[in-house]
Amino acid sequence: MFRRILIANRGEVAARVLRTCRRLGIEVVAAVSDPDAELAWLREVDAVVRIGGRSAYLDMDALLAAARAERCAAIHPGWGFLSENALFATRCEAERISFIGPSPAAIRAMGDKSVAKDTMRRLGLPLIPGSDGPVGDAAQARAVADAVGYPVLLKARSGGGGRGMRRVYAADELEAAFAQASAEAHSAFGDGALYVEKLIEAGRHIEFQVMGDRYGNLVCLGERECSIQRRHQKLLEESPSPVVDPATRARVGAQVAEACRKAGYVGAGTVEMLRDAAGNLYFMEMNTRLQVEHPVTELVTGVDLVEQQLRVAANERLSIGTPTPVGHAIECRINAEDPSAGFRPTPGRVHGLVLPEGEGVRVDTHLRAGDTISPHYDSLIAKVLSHGPDRATAIARMVGALRAMRVDGVPTTIPLHLDVLADARFRAGTYDTSFLDAR
Repeated sequence: MFRRILIANRGEVAARVLRTCRRLGIEVVAAVSDPDAELAWLREVDAVVRIGGRSAYLDMDALLAAARAERCAAIHPGWGFLSENALFATRCEAERISFIGPSPAAIRAMGDKSVAKDTMRRLGLPLIPGSDGPVGDAAQARAVADAVGYPVLLKARSGGGGRGMRRVYAADELEAAFAQASAEAHSAFGDGALYVEKLIEAGRHIEFQVMGDRYGNLVCLGERECSIQRRHQKLLEESPSPVVDPATRARVGAQVAEACRKAGYVGAGTVEMLRDAAGNLYFMEMNTRLQVEHPVTELVTGVDLVEQQLRVAANERLSIGTPTPVGHAIECRINAEDPSAGFRPTPGRVHGLVLPEGEGVRVDTHLRAGDTISPHYDSLIAKVLSHGPDRATAIARMVGALRAMRVDGVPTTIPLHLDVLADARFRAGTYDTSFLDAR
């Protein structure tokens, strides 16, 4: 196991990685930007290295220099920033610093959605009907759309989070939507390439967690339901999914595991799928990193996914089998945003903070009373999780936890989550990705 690692990330995920490292006796160096340098959680690490301005978490040279200077054997990239950057993983290898994640080749293969889809098609996973790869222009996109039938979805080859994505319901909308999506994708990811797929309306976003080692061992740790979204940004997740029965879980989980094993995948990864109204599951993409919503899987399986990442990166064999989920878990992402004002970000100083406690309640956060929430980064400030023997208990515990939580000084999304949890469709488990659009 590693003696000392660098966390090349910030905020909640950095604090999450720290917690497991503390339990395992691993020293932690935090690389921090100037805007983050005064956050109170940094007092809990073994060393802090300031690496520059607001864009510092994308500065490979600064991060590698910090790892060398602090004698770190490995770098944990968290999520976002450089976590799915094949060049950064390659440079870590060249410096003989372990990148706590999959190989550069796996990142490249799965980071390109068209390559990932082709790979998974060959390995046996069903795909949403659409183009085999990126289309060259709007005319090619129209030909594919005519073949699969409207409505269709234009999606960026690179990146995610809903950027470079447009729904098209009729042929006369396609050219303008193509230009807009391509421009947005180029601005966000430096790559304007798009592919086309059939739009599955009233679909459900369901993802399967995998973990593999360097010795050919790979397991699927079940699924998460991620259909409560706003503009393709996840807000609430749960595991297991209310609509995936044990037989489907076993069948699709085995398919996912076998496909990833054949691909030689190593580390933590998530296979994202879309479920149509008939119950069919289609491969969408794969994320080659830890997911924000990973704790719901941890709660129902008892597996610390960060620990498994560390052990696999340190060349240990995977010591876990395919688990059977126990109970039910829910995660609410608490963002510094005001839902009543169009989800306007609300940076500012947190004057007081009360975090919920109790049976089946977990809070992942870096936030401390007195901290200032920066306007320069993602607005996620905490994740509140609940676990219970059944879904109804998990919901009840989450409602109690959110009512007990207090963040003084900035509006948050807590009221929105309470509204979602009270909604009859959510309680019945009959929601889909359009849930918030219909509210």
